[in-house]
Amino acid sequence: MFALGAYMTVMGFTHEEKEMAPLLGVIVFAALGAAGLFACARGFVNGKNYGRSPTILANLIAVGVAYYQIQGAFYIGAVIILALALPALYLTFMISKEEGGAR
Repeated sequence: MFALGAYMTVMGFTHEEKEMAPLLGVIVFAALGAAGLFACARGFVNGKNYGRSPTILANLIAVGVAYYQIQGAFYIGAVIILALALPALYLTFMISKEEGGAR
């Protein structure tokens, strides 16, 4: 998410034709999303419940995005996303199972 926000910031400075309001919205939400994912990662590392659910949700959303990319015949993008999302989902469930659920 942080990389997306940084990329959009650079694109805002380097491209002349742009709409400022949507561009700023994307940058702000990317920064907020990056901060939220960082907080979830810290919670996950510390074994807190608030880190698990967003991890699962984010990866399920990524699987849905890959599905739409397959429908749009953008197979390389779908393969990359699935290669990241599916192992993360599996490992998240295994870590949660190993920890015995809630703490």
